[in-house]
Amino acid sequence: MDTLTTLPLTRIDGSPDTLGAHAGKVLLIVNVASKCGLTPQYAGLEALYEGKKDQGFEVLGFPANDFLGQEPGSDSEIAEFCSLTYDVSFPMFSKISVAGENRHPLYTALIGAIPEAEGEGPWRARLEGKGIAMNPRPEVQWNFEKFLISRDGQVVARFAPDIPADDPRIVAAIDAELAKG
Repeated sequence: MDTLTTLPLTRIDGSPDTLGAHAGKVLLIVNVASKCGLTPQYAGLEALYEGKKDQGFEVLGFPANDFLGQEPGSDSEIAEFCSLTYDVSFPMFSKISVAGENRHPLYTALIGAIPEAEGEGPWRARLEGKGIAMNPRPEVQWNFEKFLISRDGQVVARFAPDIPADDPRIVAAIDAELAKG
């Protein structure tokens, strides 16, 4: 998994980063969007981050415009939206692609590590019922899919987009990783 921790990433302010720079922390990586029905999940993600950051937990937000153009803004517009609307203080990254031919290598590694999302709820059926074509598995299904990374950089869980940050399954998985010290 060294590749996962050394992949070059760019923060939303343009500064360079890697997952390795967050070593020793439990990470929840989430592809986010500002104009999605799931956008209110930002509030839950921020609350989760605030409640657990002192224990060595971080949420890392990766804006993506892969699903019905629901993240059309520039990095500066996204940063402003997140700050003003949801008071986001967790690390945000530059907009990337999480699906298809232009998928960022980070998401290729995440999907390769865990091809199935846990807890897939009614989201897929709801979208398909509206005639919206879904990505075939194992691709990222939609905005707000979540990947949990252990302190040692291993991908340990994947949660469907409609599983909110305060869902007991996510909280239990994070707490289990944090308990490993």
